Amino acid sequence: MSYVNEKLQEFENYIYQKKVAIIGLGVSNIPLIDYLYEKKARITVFDDKEIEDIPKEVMDKLTSYSIPFFFGKDYLKNLNGFNLIFRSPSCLPTKPELKQEEERGAIVTTEIEMLMKMCPCQIIGVTGSEGKTTTTSLIYSILKHAGYNCYLGGNIGTPLFTKLSQILPDDIIVLELSSFQLMGMDVSPNIAIITNITPNHLNIHSSYEEYIEAKKNIFKYQNEDDVLILNYDNEITRKCKPEANSKVIYFSSKEKLNDGYIVDGNIIKECENKLRKHILNTKEIKLRGTHNFENICAALAATRNLVDEEVAVEAIKEFNAVEHRLEFVREINGVKWYNDSASSSPSRTIAGLKAYDEDIILIAGGYDKNLDYELLGKYIVEKVKGLVLIGNTAQKIFNATSEEMKKKGVELPIYYCKTLQEAVDTAKNIAKEHQVVLFSPASASFDMFKNFADRGNQFKKLVNEI
Repeated sequence: MSYVNEKLQEFENYIYQKKVAIIGLGVSNIPLIDYLYEKKARITVFDDKEIEDIPKEVMDKLTSYSIPFFFGKDYLKNLNGFNLIFRSPSCLPTKPELKQEEERGAIVTTEIEMLMKMCPCQIIGVTGSEGKTTTTSLIYSILKHAGYNCYLGGNIGTPLFTKLSQILPDDIIVLELSSFQLMGMDVSPNIAIITNITPNHLNIHSSYEEYIEAKKNIFKYQNEDDVLILNYDNEITRKCKPEANSKVIYFSSKEKLNDGYIVDGNIIKECENKLRKHILNTKEIKLRGTHNFENICAALAATRNLVDEEVAVEAIKEFNAVEHRLEFVREINGVKWYNDSASSSPSRTIAGLKAYDEDIILIAGGYDKNLDYELLGKYIVEKVKGLVLIGNTAQKIFNATSEEMKKKGVELPIYYCKTLQEAVDTAKNIAKEHQVVLFSPASASFDMFKNFADRGNQFKKLVNEI
């Protein structure tokens, strides 16, 4: 007898002829239009973009389905009288219009939250300020290597809510979850990982506290049969343990834990009752940097009850760096070029700088998320031989680096560039044999590019044209 998802059936019966709002025409919400139209919901679409900025194929879909829409600056002023509202992650649940509709009786949710509530199988969720994508991808690769039927979703992969009818109880879903997706959520995955928490997205969240609390939703609704995996070295994540209802597993690259997973020199070890078992030598893998070894620890902890250790190690050894994350591009005249465009905060770029023993030419700068660059300045002076700056945060990074140079009494050549092309040309001219050119912006991309992937792809194109 074939499996029937009763929760999904109940939902589909509920939405028939109900008024449903879709806020935001991003990747996760586009498939919802087809799905809800097919289920005969009464759909209205809202987006803060102007109509000329909406892709033609989306407008054609709305027109063919006769779906009403509201776009532009005051796009939410007609959000009134809906039964169900699917918000995009970037439309935070604190918006007054959403709060008003919720108080009136509307259900305000997201594609990812509804997926988690109706999913018949085990869910592994990963969040954190850095390392989410690599850790999520590692877990997915380990499970696939072990023969599981897996689905990859959330911030990466495919929107999965509209695939619920295909998902079976023995499958596993692996989700990368941002603070925007977790905010307002009242469901948690069976296995939750927080890689770390450092200041991020403070241009959108009302405070650092709001950002932290959003991250904590990944474990707040777990039970005693669930698992929470935490970074022991990060003060905020370490202190989450008393708030957890689930079993907690720590990982660390700094402490010799009695239980959990540690990076001990070049060896990743599993610790249990003060006994330490050699799992993997980091010299045998393709990933670079202590931060990536920590990501491996988290992935091993997440899969240890699902996959044989030997199988997990095989998968880790075969795993390549995720695109735009310390991604090797090419070597030119003895200089290695790396694309780290996904590093959109100072702490991410610091982790990247730590990954190399070679002298570094750093290309940095971009859209300002109201972050502090003081600590990055210290690492630039310590690790970098030439600094190439672009974008809105160039001055902030320059100021932080200049202050540190004054303290240390050292000089570092710094170059301002107006375009990425100019930055790549400058790096090419100043880099010497055996050095690394690292493109790690420590900033968001939206001042000059569509997103970090667009930024990274343009960088790789320019490097490959040298």
